[in-house]
Amino acid sequence: MTTSPDHPSPTPLPPTTEAAAPGAIEQTLDAGTYDRIVEPRSAGRLALEQGVWHQISRKYLVVQLIGNAIWLAVIVAVALVLVFALDQTWAIWPGLALSAATIAGMAILPRQVRSIGYQLREDDLVFRRGILWQRMVAVPYGRMQLVDITHGPLDRGFGIAQLKFVTAAAATGVVIPGLTQQAADALRDHLMSVAESRRTGL
Repeated sequence: MTTSPDHPSPTPLPPTTEAAAPGAIEQTLDAGTYDRIVEPRSAGRLALEQGVWHQISRKYLVVQLIGNAIWLAVIVAVALVLVFALDQTWAIWPGLALSAATIAGMAILPRQVRSIGYQLREDDLVFRRGILWQRMVAVPYGRMQLVDITHGPLDRGFGIAQLKFVTAAAATGVVIPGLTQQAADALRDHLMSVAESRRTGL
């Protein structure tokens, strides 16, 4: 959980179901996550909104590194087969280029992962990510039409999932990766509860 310097006190979440104890969802969302969002060092970066920022599970970095390592192994294996088994020496250069790009991506993964965060405000959810290419989007609760939880084989093995919610405007759809399964379930139930109450009030 991250609090911006200009707003040190936590902002309460919008009301959820009666069964949810105050502060219970915050504890679920912040269990096993990073404690500070990493921001770009450039002067022109997007400023963090005031309030409490939640982050994703530390296990997401491990999953991403494993996935990239598998991809790197496939690249090397294909290049070796082409060069030594099929005598296609031209494959050395594409193999080296793809391997270098993959390794460079793995090197910046920790900062990329720690740049991901989301904030639950009174009327909307704000999502931000990115170091080189930054993105920050706010999605009103009343516009949410679908909240979906998905996870691949590696995600299941590490107990994490991604939560996707879409609105009538496809461009405002947001995917929050690397949530613990408990956080994904709690956030889905919270968003659907608030979205339903907001649509009822429209």
